[in-house]
Amino acid sequence: MAMLKREETQGPALVGSDLNALLGRGSEFDGKLTFEGTVRIDGRFTGTIVTNDTLVVGEGAKVSAEVNCGTIVVHGEVNGNIRAQVGVELHQPARVHGNIETPALMVAKGVIFEGQCKMESAAGERASRTPTLVPAPPASPPK
Repeated sequence: MAMLKREETQGPALVGSDLNALLGRGSEFDGKLTFEGTVRIDGRFTGTIVTNDTLVVGEGAKVSAEVNCGTIVVHGEVNGNIRAQVGVELHQPARVHGNIETPALMVAKGVIFEGQCKMESAAGERASRTPTLVPAPPASPPK
């Protein structure tokens, strides 16, 4: 496993959080990854990722996986479907090829996203596409 200096692990995606594990550049892993806390992938990963917490896909990383997570922050490449309970952040130069299901999505300019996005609230209710009409109170007669 590659080691990083403290300042290399601190970026916009990791400020205020602890990094629990790192799959560094040049590393490759095939299989199922489950974890708690924050994990960053800077190498290649193929398989399945399951967590209720945060996954960071670093720039230059290539992830081919079905991802079920709390939050995912992508700077690299993800091939596969993403289901996030909290949110998805796609930062330039991210490339995502697959469907996304999440209550909150942020896509920066310059990101490539090929797929469909389904957004539901955290409670699983679909956001209303038509406004709810509330009847106006009856007009009072002129005095």
